Amino acid sequence: MLRRGTLLAGATTVALYLAATVAPASAAPAPLAPQPPAAMLEALQRDLGLTAEQAVQRLANEQRAAASESALSGELGADYAGAWLNGDASQLSVATTDAADAAAIRAKGAQPVIVGRTLAELNAVKDGLDQASAEARAGASLWYVDVTTNSVVVLTGDQAAGEALVSAAGVDKNAVRVTLSAEKPQPFANIIGGLAYYIGSSRCSIGFSVRKGTTPGFVTAGHCGRAGNTTTNPSGTFQGSSFPGNDYAWVATPGHTVQPWVRGSGGANVIVRGSTQASVGASICRSGSTTGWRCGVISQHNTSVTYSQGTVSGLTRTTVCAQPGDSGGSYISGSQAQGVTSGGSGNCTVGGTTYHQPVNEILSVYGLTLVTG
Repeated sequence: MLRRGTLLAGATTVALYLAATVAPASAAPAPLAPQPPAAMLEALQRDLGLTAEQAVQRLANEQRAAASESALSGELGADYAGAWLNGDASQLSVATTDAADAAAIRAKGAQPVIVGRTLAELNAVKDGLDQASAEARAGASLWYVDVTTNSVVVLTGDQAAGEALVSAAGVDKNAVRVTLSAEKPQPFANIIGGLAYYIGSSRCSIGFSVRKGTTPGFVTAGHCGRAGNTTTNPSGTFQGSSFPGNDYAWVATPGHTVQPWVRGSGGANVIVRGSTQASVGASICRSGSTTGWRCGVISQHNTSVTYSQGTVSGLTRTTVCAQPGDSGGSYISGSQAQGVTSGGSGNCTVGGTTYHQPVNEILSVYGLTLVTG
């Protein structure tokens, strides 16, 4: 059983239509497509700079092209080398290694392109890169089959490292193009209170989504990491941390999406609408990556707690239980954010007492804005 003052920091067990020209007169007319959803048409107009009429036409072209590509990939068999649309999706090009296939491609309203490698051959080269050692793969940002150039492309920030990957994989170098690129992919994630994040082999929990200016991130417990420490799942960096004395921190997570939610009972999302402090005796619930959604009442505000690392002041004491790995997770009363899990005693089997660092102090200290719904 955990005694009062036991930190809840990390349990070491680690916690996202193709187009063709109009079919020739000899072909049977395609059935009319259902009217596209209004939201899709609006998004195409917004993001591709289309008129409403152009958006509808593009979707119709893409539907015909998808049918043509599907038919031709089977008809061409081993000769097939991929297909792609032009910029406005008005023309489908289909690649083949056999010039004798050109008539069949044109019959489907597509443009034939004669190439030297089949799609199967390109996929085999790409698979070879996938199977290279982790050390070799670390030298490149990404690699993919590019049917438009009949090659496999390796994007990297270091030409030599990209070429080393190709050599280590033992694939046909003539089939690969190594290209310098500043692109550095990273996973995108929704930042939601109560979900896990990792600091090396330790696990803590997200408190609440925040922004500092335009930078997204989350608040959490200070004992989970120091400024400069990096996190994974989601990826981020501790920008500030205080412990003991206080027990708060914030992590910047560029590229991730901050959401005004806390993970509630059964995985449902509870909307955060503000951060008004609840009264002593009010009900309060906590979300954490170990024990999930747990509720109790507020016993006292402004509590000083002595841990083995030192005293933390200004905490709120509650009857909510928690366990290791829940540290940093969200406390919420109704729709109002209250704080982030600091520590406690007991557990969620026999019951316990927990303490949270009030969220408004964290927001004030670091100049953060709480993300609300």
